[in-house]
Parts: sequence; structure tokens; C-alpha cells
Amino acid sequence: MSEILVVAEHRRGELRPVSLELVSAAQSLRNSPDDRVSALIIADRPASFAPQLRVPGVDTVVSMTVPTADFDPDTAASCVQSQIAERRPKAVLLGHSVDSFGYAAALAAQGGYGFATDVFKTEYQDGTLVATRGGYGQKVNIEVDFPGKSTVVLCIRPNVFKPPEGQANPAEGSANAPTLAPRSKSKGYVELSSGDDVDMSTADFILSIGRGIGEESKVEQFRELADAVGATLGCSRPIADAGWLPKSRQVGQSGKTASACKLYVAMGISGAIQHLAGMKHVPTVIAVNSDAGASIFSVAKYGIVGDIFEVAEELRRHF
Repeated sequence: MSEILVVAEHRRGELRPVSLELVSAAQSLRNSPDDRVSALIIADRPASFAPQLRVPGVDTVVSMTVPTADFDPDTAASCVQSQIAERRPKAVLLGHSVDSFGYAAALAAQGGYGFATDVFKTEYQDGTLVATRGGYGQKVNIEVDFPGKSTVVLCIRPNVFKPPEGQANPAEGSANAPTLAPRSKSKGYVELSSGDDVDMSTADFILSIGRGIGEESKVEQFRELADAVGATLGCSRPIADAGWLPKSRQVGQSGKTASACKLYVAMGISGAIQHLAGMKHVPTVIAVNSDAGASIFSVAKYGIVGDIFEVAEELRRHF
């Protein structure tokens, strides 16, 4: 029997969505009926998060109580390391997030574990664990294996694995946290304000624009189109990086996830992996792009190969 250890994330009293996504990712690492999945909660009040982790796919919920409510990389690393030493899991799954950036690499290096970040697929090939991640600016996919490593640490890309649905009754356990004097102290949490009060994660109809619009002066006509059709105007990273729209309107891995969206219209967006991470789960995606080979068409329910300005003008005529 082997174990897969999932490390839950939380922030400001709320379980982060990636925690349940990790549970789904762990299922692909079960290569024996006896393999078990344990979910580890490191918190000052772990009992407040445990009920949310009682989902199909979790065999045991392990609570570890620490002195502070705020994330601390040293504390996280020492707690996870102690559980690796006790449980000897074949895999440890973390979110590919700002939290894991602070300790995952050091944890793997100090323990001599296999390590891969930004993982969006795991599988066994001839009995060997293989993780797939993006590389070269997401232009290629890279398969990584871990010869000679009995434990691997994998940081899983958010918004790839669908969270499990329903309730379950996993076993409950607890573990003592190592005594450690943190080297840092959280003084508070400041929400970044962009001056734009839109919340892309709650929009149910999004019209998004990408680098295909060509220049900043074209943004206004798509803003007018979005208003006319009743959509929230969003964008891909190049538009936000250029400052043509606020960062709050960016959809994608480094932006917002279109969590509540039912209809997503992508205009002039090629479909980079980072952008797809924020919207490919939407039930109805309509893509408009002049390049028939654009990656965005791989997730689109409907696609139009054509000039986005001509399509936008035609739409505008009807509203």
C-alpha cells in the first residue's frame, strides 16, 4: 500500500479551491486498489476546514495545529516534512500557487525528493510516474520522470482538475506540529485595488479580447459591444500587461478564473495554456480568430474563423 499526501491551502479563514482540485489530481496517482489519499490541514483551527475535505477520493483527513492563522513558509515546510518522514508517501501534492512558491522547492531539495512545478497531468507509463508540465513559455509540454526517487513533490496547476462532488466519510486523524520559531510574521492582509470594481469570477457572461485587436484604440469598440450584448468585458494577459485594461479584468492562470461563467466569447485570443486555465471549464465557449489553428478552438463549443472586427460589427448591428 502506498500513500498520496495532499496539502490543503487556506487563506483568511477560507479553504482555497485548489485544495479540492488536488484531491482529484491524486486519483490519477492511485496505481493500486490499496493506495490511500490523505489530506493534510495545517492551521490554527484545522477543525474549521475538515468538513470541506470530507469528499470522495479522500481516505483520511489529518489535522495539524500550528500557532498562527497566517501562512508561514517555514512552518509549512517543517509540518509537511514531518508528515513525509512519518507516512513515507510516494507523492506529495501542493497547489502551484504563491504559497507553495515559498517552500516547495526548498522542501524537495532538503529531502532529496523528486520535484516538478506547474504540473497539469500525471500518469504511469510502464509503471513509472510521469508528470507533464509546460515549458519554454508554455510553447511545449514536457514529461518529467523521477528515477530513483521514492517520494516526489508535485505542484499542481490550478483550474485543471475538477473538484470532487458529493460528501464522504473519511477517517479523521491528527498529528503534532514540529516546534519551530518562524522567521517572519504576518502584519496584515491588503487587497490590491485596481480602481476597477469588476469581479470576473462572478460574471456569468464574458466577452474577452486578446492581442488580436492589435492596438489600444480598438478596446473601446469591444467595450461598447460587451455593454450592448450584456457581457462583462475581459481580456487575456497581453492586454492587461500592456495596460489597455485593468489587471482585474484578466482571465487566466495569473488573472481571474471565470468560475461562474456560463458563456465565454473569446475574440482575438490564441488560447495560450495560461489563459485556458481560467476559462476552459466554461460550458459554452465561442471563439473568433482568423487563425484556424489557434489553440482556443480546442476548447470552443462554437468557432468562427474570421476577422474579429467584421464579426464584432455584425453583432453590433443586431443589438
